[in-house]
Amino acid sequence: MKKYIIKRIAYMLLTLWIVITLTFFLMHSIPGDPLAYMAKTLPEQTRINFYEKYGLDKPVYVQYGIFMKNLITKGDLGESIRYPGRTVTDTISKHATVSGRLGLQAIAVGITIGIVLGVIAALNRNRWPDYLVMFIAILGVTVPLFIIAALLQYTLSVKFKLLPTTGWGKFKHTIIPTIAMCFGSIATYARYMRSNVLEVINQDYILTAQAKGVSPFNVVRKHVLRNAILPAITILGPQIAGIFTGSFVIERIFSIPGLGSYYISSISDRDYTMIIGTTVFYAALFIVSQLVVDLLYGVVDPRIRVSGDN
Repeated sequence: MKKYIIKRIAYMLLTLWIVITLTFFLMHSIPGDPLAYMAKTLPEQTRINFYEKYGLDKPVYVQYGIFMKNLITKGDLGESIRYPGRTVTDTISKHATVSGRLGLQAIAVGITIGIVLGVIAALNRNRWPDYLVMFIAILGVTVPLFIIAALLQYTLSVKFKLLPTTGWGKFKHTIIPTIAMCFGSIATYARYMRSNVLEVINQDYILTAQAKGVSPFNVVRKHVLRNAILPAITILGPQIAGIFTGSFVIERIFSIPGLGSYYISSISDRDYTMIIGTTVFYAALFIVSQLVVDLLYGVVDPRIRVSGDN
């Protein structure tokens, strides 16, 4: 296992380097630069100073070398061009916690409800609970996120005045965004669990447990759920990364000061350092989440072990 983890970390670092390199050079291949518009209204010497400060007066390969050196030796992602004096690392650390809190709540709720609904649908195959769960799953997949958010805002905030429409700071501000974001997770896990449970309940060991007189609840809890949930864990990795990347729309709609809004604005402003920094963060999060998912397989099912050849 230790050898496997070391090998995976090496591959993770290689993948992260490739992502950083591609992002850096693709971004600099676009005509113009982030200071082009500002420079028009600045005195000549001030314009030169700005270009020197951010290294934009140097060849691209030199800028790349400086960036990688600072990243490896200091963990420095640079200073935002759009917001002078604000480092990319500080921006990520401050606003990623907001996106993370909201996303983790949505994943926890979505996984819990999705697994329960999937099991209920499978155990009631071709009956009304099954049809109801599949209808909910279809809605969660097909209805756009912004429509769900708007309907929740109108129903819970405008019509019944139960919760605030926008804002951030208290738990009540997270309720509607969490409900809106978890619809996709509920739909995904409900469909996965239904399919997996239907496959597991026909296995010989399930029939043996039932023949021994094990209660239906214990059959589901000890045998069906543990084996059926393994394939569903596979999609947990993208879900973890999606708590940041998938919250862009929600943060805009509910005026939440998360990292997504900075990522969107950095692209439109061509804020090179912020784009690279957030891309590195998202890429690292996704890569690490894949390793966590692989290790979870062995935790959920002790029969799964990583062989020395993997």
